Amino acid sequence: MSDWRDALPAVRGRLLRDEPLGPFTWFRVGGPADVLFLPQDEADLAGFLKALDPSVPVTLLGVGSNTLVRDGGVDGVVIRLGKAFATVEPKGDSRIFAGAAVLDATLAREAAKAGIAGLEFYRGVPGAIGGALVMNAGCYGSETKDVLVEAYALTRSGERLTLSNADLAYSYRKSARAAAEPLIFLGGLFEGRPDDPDAITARMDEITARREQTQPIREKTGGSTFKNPPGHSSWKLVDEAGWRGKPFSVSGRGGGAMFSPLHANFLINTGDATAADLEGLGEAVRADVRARTGVELEWEIKRIGRA
Repeated sequence: MSDWRDALPAVRGRLLRDEPLGPFTWFRVGGPADVLFLPQDEADLAGFLKALDPSVPVTLLGVGSNTLVRDGGVDGVVIRLGKAFATVEPKGDSRIFAGAAVLDATLAREAAKAGIAGLEFYRGVPGAIGGALVMNAGCYGSETKDVLVEAYALTRSGERLTLSNADLAYSYRKSARAAAEPLIFLGGLFEGRPDDPDAITARMDEITARREQTQPIREKTGGSTFKNPPGHSSWKLVDEAGWRGKPFSVSGRGGGAMFSPLHANFLINTGDATAADLEGLGEAVRADVRARTGVELEWEIKRIGRA
């Protein structure tokens, strides 16, 4: 029987078969990708997409900060962007470019060094710029839509696009454009305002201190598990339902999944959870909150792959 993987396009980067994806995610769980592609640069990625059989599924995996890879692995090709997509470059006294693989916190720090204010909130956002562009990431009252000028992306067929802020049709933790069309973001141009670098850094230090006191940032977590429903805080709903710090398991491996005792909207792997444990806990909490309050919790963590 022929294998579609035997006819993959030639690349300058790396193509890895049956590569475990758990090490690429903050939860440290999940099965393998049929193929993991690590492109050397944008041209390598675009050429691969143009030549790849259109029937082969393509999934982009960023730094895995808000992604849960299911235990059965992921169909098709999983793409992970590396160093070539991790450039940060100031553009004048108020704008700065960041590649999709740049950590959100790195963008905040580099903007501060350049004296560009308004991007401090990214210091408190886990993940990388590609994910921020997909989901309008934000915290503490600011979002990507507030600072983005334009984004750059490839389509599934390898066509390069320049998308304005308006083109992305952002709303709370969502881009309607990204939801409607598979896009692989390459980076974005952001705009702040000129300010003293020391003053910007001081504000970022406040965000860092606040985050360390209120979030389990040193745990195996995926950040905020559920979006805040209109008029509600997800952590309060989870907490009031009694799930804060309560061990859970569907795999019989000891209850390694838990909502953090520090922050009740942070799902954590305490050490021996499977992806099924983590997702099962999330679904159990959703069902419990729905039964108790009638409120529907919506996943903010992206769950991908085969169960």
